[in-house]
Amino acid sequence: MNDMDPIFKALADPHRRLLLDRLHARDGQALSELQTDLPMSRFGVMKHLRLLEEAGLVASRKVGRERLHYLNPVPIQRLYERWVGKFARPWVRALSGLKDALEEEQMGIADQPNGKPAHVHQVFIRTTPERLWQALTDGTLTRRYYFGTAVESTWAPGAPYRYRRDDGAPMIEGEVLAADPPRRLVTTFRPMWDADGVAPATSRVTFEIEPLGDACKLTLTHEGLTDAAAVGLNDGWSRILSGLKTLLETGEPLTIGG
Repeated sequence: MNDMDPIFKALADPHRRLLLDRLHARDGQALSELQTDLPMSRFGVMKHLRLLEEAGLVASRKVGRERLHYLNPVPIQRLYERWVGKFARPWVRALSGLKDALEEEQMGIADQPNGKPAHVHQVFIRTTPERLWQALTDGTLTRRYYFGTAVESTWAPGAPYRYRRDDGAPMIEGEVLAADPPRRLVTTFRPMWDADGVAPATSRVTFEIEPLGDACKLTLTHEGLTDAAAVGLNDGWSRILSGLKTLLETGEPLTIGG
């Protein structure tokens, strides 16, 4: 079976598309909240959410007593790269509305109340936890998928880290809050680029690696974002994680057309 088949199957049902629309409008919703939008039982909504999770279009995590659901744009990014890049002219019009709806303006990236994560990305990569950890922390590898920047740090808790461009200028910097190789990495996140004269505030990024057979599930959680900082970061993470997957599975960097 093609690895894109579960995505197309999940998107084929109007009820599942409605659930994605609701999560696009407000990320991090519990089952009880999503159920109000569908004329079906709690069990029916659970079944649709399970299929969306199996396709990778939705990620969920337990927060307190609730399980919250988040729109995961990474599969949509990969679908766009694969099909628009291969058959650009015939597919651009067909997929542009889908791309815009799921990537253009991700409400819910901004920090949410009650300690809820701002946004959750998940990607499944055919690799080992050790290779994935190295790809996250080795500057020679990040340069190949992280917008050409090389990361540098000792990765000890409390240590600084920086992603530097080829000219040596920092693009992102922060502090390592926790490091448990090859399972979990938590850092602060401070962009160094200038956005309309105002640099985005410091936020927090968590990488979690879970081995699953001959693959790993990588979950990225970005918390503490302001509305102003949210624009563009969601699309950026989707491209970074897609590039990371391609690099580790093929050995070649991902090329995304303009």
